[in-house]
Formats: sequence, structure tokens, C-alpha cells
Amino acid sequence: MDRLFAQVEFGPYTVEVPAGGYYDRFRMNPDLDEVARDPAAGNIDFFRRIPKQMVASRIGPTWAPNFYYRTSQIQLLFLAPMSRLRALLPMPLEPLRAFPGFGLVALTFFSYGVCDNDPYDEVSVAVVIRRPGARGAQALELRDAMRRRHFFAHVLALPVSTEIARVRGVYGYQLPKWRAQIDVSIDSDVRAHIAGPNGAPDLTLNAPLPVLREVAPQSHMSTATMINLVDGKWHQATAQTNTLSFAQRLFPRDVTLLRNGGPLSQLLDGLGVKTMVRLDVVKDAQVVLNLPTPL
Repeated sequence: MDRLFAQVEFGPYTVEVPAGGYYDRFRMNPDLDEVARDPAAGNIDFFRRIPKQMVASRIGPTWAPNFYYRTSQIQLLFLAPMSRLRALLPMPLEPLRAFPGFGLVALTFFSYGVCDNDPYDEVSVAVVIRRPGARGAQALELRDAMRRRHFFAHVLALPVSTEIARVRGVYGYQLPKWRAQIDVSIDSDVRAHIAGPNGAPDLTLNAPLPVLREVAPQSHMSTATMINLVDGKWHQATAQTNTLSFAQRLFPRDVTLLRNGGPLSQLLDGLGVKTMVRLDVVKDAQVVLNLPTPL
């Protein structure tokens, strides 16, 4: 085995992780004082108020929640016909209507530079859904979700770039994850790329970098709640994001997204995704991901 990697047990599974990396050293229960000495992690005071606990999971006892100390992301928010969304959502989930006849699909490229289970990239295709049990006007629900920066979503695809991320997602969360080559870059411009199973391009994103806004820690918090089936029962998993540097543009005209026929391209085509309503670029953020809990 390459000396740059170590074999670790993750429940009943054995996976390779970077030798001397966060998972190899801490097994999801990091010494935050030691993390604070890592210049790549930045200021981690946000995580000190969130105690980790040993909890039961589908793959055995594990420390939770999962800490992502330095992350970035690029998100494109699209309109899609409600009829297409309903056809792909399992009952009784319902898409949240944004305009008459149209709901919302989020395509997000994530880059996790420093985290408990070592660096990796990820791409998500998710449908924005109504909050479970919600009643009343959908326009008011959407306005409230925007005000509180808390959205509910059902993930349709979630490819990742490392094996431990795949194993954790598939067996810990029962999410639709597979291994893929993914690149995410936020520099003088915004670029992202994911390849299909045969290595050929699937999605390629290019856009000018919007003017970024720096904000104080914990002043621009947001929450995403994933709703999915785990062992045949509905569960929710929340991700809390402490955004530090970001930009947002409505109806951007200079974003290029090439669909090259891979799995995600086909999924977006099947959803009827066309009109792009928002571009979000997060240059720097911290994330806390909780394990699924029953609804």
C-alpha cells in the first residue's frame, strides 16, 4: 500500500485515507486546540460551542456532528416545471413553488478544504421542497424560508471525489453518492467541472467572479435540511453554514454551464432545468453536518 495512505475501519468497511490526515489522527473526534494550530483551518471558534457526541448510526457508533472547517461552494438555482419535479420526487414530498407552474432545483459544487474526513469535492442536484407538514400559501412559505435562510431539499444526486466520503454518504446517510472526478475553483473567475463514469466531461461551469462580501463570523448563518428515506423511513439531516465571504447575483447572464451528456447532465435535462435565477458563490464558510434523525 502507498505509504501516503492509511487503511482505517469505518463501521464494517475498510477505506484508504491520507496518512496523518484528520481522519487518520482524530477518527471524527478532533482535538480543536490542535486543529486551531493548522493554518489551513483558519479561526475555528465557531466549532467550540458545538459539542461532539458518540451516537448510534447505520454503520455503528460514530462521533457527530461532522465539522467542515474551511469550505467553498458555487450554487446555481434554476426554475423547473412542477410537473417534472413531482414526477421525480417520492411521495409525499412536494416541490416548493417559486412561480406559477415552476419550482426550484439547486446545482451546487462544494469544495471541502479542511474537514474531519479529509479534503474532498462534491456536487449536489437537489429539489427545493415544502417543509414537512407545512400548510398554507406556498408564496409565504418561500418568503419565510428566504428570510430565515433555511431551506428543505430532497437530494437526487451527490457524487463525491473520495472513497471515505462515498462510504459515509451511502452507508451512513443512504444518499445517492458515487465516486467522480470533480474540480472546483474560485479564483479570479469561477470554475467547476465533474466527469462522468467513463472520465468524459459531464458538467462544466464557468463564470466571472462576482464582487465578494466579507461578513463577521456567525452574522450570516443558513441552514439546509435534507429529507430522505433511510431504511424505508423518512429522516432529516441538517447542515448549518457559517458564511464568511460570499456573493450573490440574480438572473446572471454571463454564467456558462455546459451539459455533456453524463449522469448529472441527463438528470438536469430530465428535470426540465432551463432558467437560471440565481448564482451564489461562497468563497469561505464553515459547516456543521448532523447525522440523519427520524422525522
